[in-house]
Amino acid sequence: MANILVVDDEMGIRELLSEILGDEGHVVATAENAQQARELRLGSVPDLVLLDIWMPDTDGVTLLKEWQRDGLLTMPVIMMSGHATIDTAVEATRIGALNFLEKPIALQKLLKAVQQGLSHSREPARPVSYIRPTVAASADSADHHASPLSSYAAPNAVDTLHHGLAAVPAYAPIADNASNISFDLPLREARDAFERAYFEYHLVRENGSMTRVAERTGLERTHLYRKLKQLGVEPGKLSKKNV
Repeated sequence: MANILVVDDEMGIRELLSEILGDEGHVVATAENAQQARELRLGSVPDLVLLDIWMPDTDGVTLLKEWQRDGLLTMPVIMMSGHATIDTAVEATRIGALNFLEKPIALQKLLKAVQQGLSHSREPARPVSYIRPTVAASADSADHHASPLSSYAAPNAVDTLHHGLAAVPAYAPIADNASNISFDLPLREARDAFERAYFEYHLVRENGSMTRVAERTGLERTHLYRKLKQLGVEPGKLSKKNV
């Protein structure tokens, strides 16, 4: 678990990053502008900062310069932007930024950058000529390989309890429901029924973790939230079935 500061003037970005990182077990503080970020940084030292470049009062690069000048750049900082150029990325890296993420930020790119940032041990400053920026592209090029539903289930659909007794896992009945969908239903109703069972299965199996369900299903979190709402699936209730 780490303390992460997210600085972005867009409320939607702050909320989304907070949910994703919170699901990963981190404690997230947010700031909507540079002034709030200054105050939070003076109050404590986060383990990592996700810092937007374009903000209305003071931009992220200027704030980064302030922290470096005042000796407050003692934590890894990852810059974010949907409009920055490679020159901006180079400047931010020269000042001391660890990484640069281009918006919209793909889930896998975000998690990888955060993991790298948290495991990064800050080194003594080196000459500028040796510093190279790392620019993460917005498109996630990783291939998603679908696995059959049965590959996630334990043999004979049972789990072993502490005393050697067999118990049917909470997700097994949901998988059975999917296999019992009537072919006499109209296509749209049959598709919705299957998708509902599909997402319920993964939500129960992953204990309600939206991050892991997004990875399993190959969907971006925002798309996943919309899909669950459309199907009437409530993640909070389903996660309790596997407790």
